[in-house]
Amino acid sequence: MTDTILSWLRAERLDFADLLDDLGPHEWDVPSLCPGWTARDVAAHLTLSTRTTLPLVLWRAVRARGDWNRMTADLARERAAAFPPAALIAQIRETAGSARRAPGAGPLDPLVDVLVHGQDIAQPLGRVREMPVEPAIAGLEHVLPSRFYGARQRMRGTRLVATDADWSAGEGPAEVRAPAGDLLLWATGRAIAPPAGP
Repeated sequence: MTDTILSWLRAERLDFADLLDDLGPHEWDVPSLCPGWTARDVAAHLTLSTRTTLPLVLWRAVRARGDWNRMTADLARERAAAFPPAALIAQIRETAGSARRAPGAGPLDPLVDVLVHGQDIAQPLGRVREMPVEPAIAGLEHVLPSRFYGARQRMRGTRLVATDADWSAGEGPAEVRAPAGDLLLWATGRAIAPPAGP
């Protein structure tokens, strides 16, 4: 993991913890942009990237019958039930600068996780959480070719153009112009309308 990525990750985790610190008691149980996940579940999920071990992943994957999404959701909900909000926030702050990541994750996956999940919580609550351009573009360049995120299918026949940076990707008759952060949300399949074309 490069020093730059780790620096971005630390800053975003601390900013995410600040967002959580600002939530009222009722806001922790508001549905996020992740279907079936509350803000509390998302926060709990983000504490796991520096704490998940390979034996745990293998055991829970078997329990979930190989369904990665189900396994991830189960782990997040269990942790959300086990720790109060203040403890979840403290855990995120404690490991903000950690380079440790979940088994199978690449150096940019934790960054994409916190960038996107921050919006998953902020947007339904009407909070503005700025997504920095450079990390968002690094996230896009990681997500687009990855099989894990499904972006290749999502953007088939579409050219993405960032309106806040000199960046574009893809080819096709359709063109989507939006800030890099919005493109990253769309590329990761957020349950929001895709940005409008020109």
